[in-house]
Amino acid sequence: MESKRTWKKVAGLIMASILALSVAGCGGGDDKSASSGGSGDYSKLKAVEMIGADSSGKGAAAQQFGELVAKNVEKITGGKFKIDYHPNSEPGGNEDLLRQIKSNDIQIVVMQMAPVTAIIPETAVFDMPMAFAKYDGKTIDKVLNGDGEFHKKLSAAYEKAGLHYLGILQNATFRLTTANRPLNTLADFKGLKIRTMSNKNHMAFWTALGANPTPLAWPEVYFALQSGTVEAEENAADTIVSANFNEVQKYLADTNHILYANQIAINKKAYDALDPAYQKALNQAVEEARKEMAGKLGDVDKKNQEDLKKKGMTIITYNKDFFDQVLALPGVKALNEKIDKDVNGLGSLLTKELDAASK
Repeated sequence: MESKRTWKKVAGLIMASILALSVAGCGGGDDKSASSGGSGDYSKLKAVEMIGADSSGKGAAAQQFGELVAKNVEKITGGKFKIDYHPNSEPGGNEDLLRQIKSNDIQIVVMQMAPVTAIIPETAVFDMPMAFAKYDGKTIDKVLNGDGEFHKKLSAAYEKAGLHYLGILQNATFRLTTANRPLNTLADFKGLKIRTMSNKNHMAFWTALGANPTPLAWPEVYFALQSGTVEAEENAADTIVSANFNEVQKYLADTNHILYANQIAINKKAYDALDPAYQKALNQAVEEARKEMAGKLGDVDKKNQEDLKKKGMTIITYNKDFFDQVLALPGVKALNEKIDKDVNGLGSLLTKELDAASK
């Protein structure tokens, strides 16, 4: 609590400084001047400082991504555009960060997709089970960060909420499933007592598979698995490693049911107030960070799964037929149809563009 009050005082002082700055100047210029420190595009512009934050765990992908964007934009502009970055929920949790970016108290936020649905309902499209499971990272990136219709409509949803969509970091890594019994076929999921997040769409998915989803607070999960209150859970590989679930779970199944993705967004008024040269620099910084981080995500996921295997877990993988069987289940089809309707057809468009991009 004390750190949160201290942050608010500091944030107030920083914001007072920010509001005193004017973001006027001349725009335009070529890529060469854009990468030269403080010259060309930026030499005549007044310095700008924004506040960025994430709600991730220490050292997680979101933190690395946000800090790299901050480093990149400062380098590109020769120190004229800086992001004062605060990771690991320093200014508050997901709800706090979303409220602060909406009010422009914080300008830039990096966050996984699920919490964003609170202010941008269309992002529930990422709750569609196994929507990305059949595709590689490059294919997914073409759709989420390209110039297609899906990207345009997702961007428009952000704009309507008062934010500007800068992009999504991912590389076809997913939330996986751990269990104390082998999950080799679809039938093996029947009756599985699995801990899930308190998310209606996620719970509906596991119910459709015949499992028994049980929401539990995170601090309770290890002991619930240890005692047998639940016999399975689902998470990204890095979380499974850090939580030592290998001590209480025997199998790791690559169900790939939810994409592990971190979006980065900026308050729309803050973005619109930037000189076009600074906008270009920020977009460049995000793109460069995405490309650098994407490779790391795949390597880290692979290493984590290898570590879990060394610690005694059996890894279960699936082919395309398994994912097709899951997606053909009546309950899963109904859930996807419901989500698609809720997001005004964005789910159908996503699937169409992913299929096209994969060919």
